[in-house]
Amino acid sequence: MSGVALQEVIKRYNDVQVIHGVDLQIEDGEFCVFVGPSGCGKSTLLRMVAGLEETTEGKISIGTRDVTRMDPAQRGVAMVFQTYALYPHMTVKDNMGFGLKMNGHPKAEIETKVAEATRILKLEEYLGRKPAALSGGQRQRVSIGRAIVRGPEVFLFDEPLSNLDAELRVEMRVEIARLHKEIGATMIYVTHDQVEAMTLADKIVVLRAGYIEQVGAPLELYRDPDNKFVAGFIGSPAMNFLEGTSQGDSVEIPALKGSFKLPVNMPPAGTHVIVGMRPEHIEIDRSGDALSVDLTEALGGVSYDYLVADSGEKIIVEEHGDERSEEGSRIGIKFDLDRAMLFDHQTEARIR
Repeated sequence: MSGVALQEVIKRYNDVQVIHGVDLQIEDGEFCVFVGPSGCGKSTLLRMVAGLEETTEGKISIGTRDVTRMDPAQRGVAMVFQTYALYPHMTVKDNMGFGLKMNGHPKAEIETKVAEATRILKLEEYLGRKPAALSGGQRQRVSIGRAIVRGPEVFLFDEPLSNLDAELRVEMRVEIARLHKEIGATMIYVTHDQVEAMTLADKIVVLRAGYIEQVGAPLELYRDPDNKFVAGFIGSPAMNFLEGTSQGDSVEIPALKGSFKLPVNMPPAGTHVIVGMRPEHIEIDRSGDALSVDLTEALGGVSYDYLVADSGEKIIVEEHGDERSEEGSRIGIKFDLDRAMLFDHQTEARIR
């Protein structure tokens, strides 16, 4: 197995640049997730690693090899796509072994590798079936098995769960996490779903408009984001953001009708700032009346209150227990000042 290194990687389509000088080191055996909104360049970057997109400038290495100009087949990677791309007339066993067969591998070797992949993915009882007789989750497991039998240095996953329903997505997340632990391979995984990123990754790469916004472990990005974009993208429900003005030693938040002292280096008085608060770090204050309850979303053991300030700003609050806020009522909130974050209004960079 091998790590992956990207050095000043650029991708252009004629005069349009979509990847802007990306530098990234993915360690041997690491599970790295590219995450970001649609159009941020995460799939393009993955396809550049695979060799399916030409690298305009920069260098891509796998292990000690410079693979920037190598053909996909020479790079030692295997890719699992969003669509299963299985041969409908072949059985599961034949689908998994077809690539090796076409490359002239001995039959005994193919049998051994398919059997091992089948064991890892628990597909033994489906070997004689054709894709039409499989569920979506089973088809995706076959697609992953086809990658495993090739014995690649790096596995690449391009939004492999996006065609599955919610329950199957959860099951397949567990399957992929277990697969990574069992075979210990380097894996790069693309998704727009930050929940997938948080639950699967050793390292998350947050992308926006072809730039890397931040790289780090899931909880590192959650607890210590560098800017408003990362703070809002990582976490579900998303972080609340409220307009504020620095008072020199505190920040005035009009939506909450008060000033609050935060443990950060406050910018000069009069500076416009943004205050970020996660829903789980806010408590309902039923004695207050600064906010109106627009909607309550009860999910069993937890509920989410969607509050609206008189200024129109919206706040989501996480509640536990049986007591629920009534829609249309007026309430206040209390928040953990130590957990609140401050961002520059212009640059959206974190103020620490």
